[in-house]
Amino acid sequence: MKITDIISGRTPCLSFEVFPPKSSTAYESVTSATAEIASLHPGYMSVTYGAGGTTDRYTADLAERILELGVTPLAHLSCISATEDSLSATLSDLKARGIENILALRGDLPEGAVANGPYKYASDLARRISREGGFCIGGACYPEGHPESPDGYRDIEMLKVKVDAGVSFLTTQMFFDNNIIYNFMYRLMRAGVTVPVVPGIMPVTNAKQIKRIVSISGGALPQKFIRLIDRYGDDPDSMRQAGIAYATSQIIDLYANGFNAVHVYSMNKPEVARSIAENLSSIIK
Repeated sequence: MKITDIISGRTPCLSFEVFPPKSSTAYESVTSATAEIASLHPGYMSVTYGAGGTTDRYTADLAERILELGVTPLAHLSCISATEDSLSATLSDLKARGIENILALRGDLPEGAVANGPYKYASDLARRISREGGFCIGGACYPEGHPESPDGYRDIEMLKVKVDAGVSFLTTQMFFDNNIIYNFMYRLMRAGVTVPVVPGIMPVTNAKQIKRIVSISGGALPQKFIRLIDRYGDDPDSMRQAGIAYATSQIIDLYANGFNAVHVYSMNKPEVARSIAENLSSIIK
């Protein structure tokens, strides 16, 4: 099923993200966690793609497993180190496995590597996938601006390029203040970007995540979130409960303000995904 059909339905959609293992020794534990999350019947599940394609084989395997579990998979695909031959092979493989949704990403090179392939941007990848046919293509967006973008105007311009290249929906980077995405949506509307946008929410369940989260998103943390970390960060059980409650409140507010789909960065943690789903059980039916 196409993601655009899922997120445009009348019932609020909740989806989760998993990431594949870097080695075969961890594959069984990841598939077990994936099966637990799939048992929650999410709208769909996305599978990430390692830097430079370091987990590409496991991404396809895990996406296929999700499909077998009765859930629609969204396979991430990065292009910065891809060649035309490797990309053609990957697309053919995904199609043969019955995977019809791809999140087209530029991706990050492994440390010390140099980009020398034909695909420099996510829009290049989206255009190539679009020519292949048969795929529903998603793209990433940054409500607080891409870390490499000179300003917000340029950021929106590049999103328009992605959409023109074939992207039919966008998923946001994590944020912790919903006012950020409401402002972002207004800017998209003014720029004429009308594809569906799926907010990405990260339940912070331990204080150690914060440094990495800030480095990835490049965003600011609201005072109420900082106070939550200050109050509960040294108590793992309290921090987990408070982080899930904070994420849940964000999701409820997003649904109430017109978003029909929310994506949760669940980090291969079935217990976190389950808690979020249970908190929203009457809302998402």
